[in-house]
Amino acid sequence: MSTEVEFDEKVALLEKEVDSKNLVVYNDDVNTFDHVIDSLVKVCRHEIIQAEQCTWIVHYNGKCAVKEGDMDKLLPMRRALNERGIDAKIH
Repeated sequence: MSTEVEFDEKVALLEKEVDSKNLVVYNDDVNTFDHVIDSLVKVCRHEIIQAEQCTWIVHYNGKCAVKEGDMDKLLPMRRALNERGIDAKIH
């Protein structure tokens, strides 16, 4: 009986991993650090320190995955970031 429960839990975990996507923010020469940080706090519900770290990663690496989840969760966030002039895509 416990083997069946363990199998069901593993299947559920694998399904979650397959459906999981990343919201990625890309660097640009337009937006200020403060604007991106403020946007990540308001749209993605980051803590200030997390938003600052993501913004520095975007600056130095050209992009950063700022949120993970399913499409239903990420799509409104992507739209909100895009409306704020931030280049964000779901992968």
